[in-house]
Amino acid sequence: MELKPIHTRKIYEEIVRQIKELIGDGNLKPGDRLPSERELAERLGVSRASVREALTALAAMGVISVRPGEGTFVQTVRNGAIVEPLAMALLMDRQAAVDLLEARQVLESETAALAARRSSGEDIEKLGEIIKDMERQLEERGRLEEETDVRFHLAIAEAAHNSVLARLMYTVSETMRQVLRDSRRRLYEAPGNSEKLLEHHRLIYQAIASRDGRAARRAMTRHLNFVIRELKKRER
Repeated sequence: MELKPIHTRKIYEEIVRQIKELIGDGNLKPGDRLPSERELAERLGVSRASVREALTALAAMGVISVRPGEGTFVQTVRNGAIVEPLAMALLMDRQAAVDLLEARQVLESETAALAARRSSGEDIEKLGEIIKDMERQLEERGRLEEETDVRFHLAIAEAAHNSVLARLMYTVSETMRQVLRDSRRRLYEAPGNSEKLLEHHRLIYQAIASRDGRAARRAMTRHLNFVIRELKKRER
């Protein structure tokens, strides 16, 4: 791990930058222990007070965690650390919440196309099982459950085998659940909607299982256009 002497007026900011850079480059990984405060100060050529200020800032960002008696460790980034502030911002800006629906459409339509090309046999089997769960729910309860719907969409993101897309999909999905909770509940309860949603999901699944990226993109776009129209009606 290479650290460079500090030559700047805002010393703690430069310490923060260097440590974040080491994490970004993979030289420091989640779970790694940082050198002691004294060792960092010596290697960086700065005061322990500056190091302490930098570590406090990094802890506030969620980049590191301080464990009393053990040391300071690189933190694993929680998805919730992204979802919660984003959801709060969107709750205060309803137009931005509608924009989130459109952003999801762009993201997920291409994710479905990618899943059609990259999904494994296990991925296809998982999607098929979720479709069967939806069919059982519709038969037994008369409507789809939101949790199963979310599982289907997240399984598509996983089937695309792109870790960034999977994390983005989780973030968008969880944010929507928090911001549009009531509208989504009414979406599932509206007469005829569960049947339409199930048919949409079947078409998406069939396109992915057939390795047809263009059909998967079309089916997902059609599905999300319907969802956007319905949620916009319920947001008025």
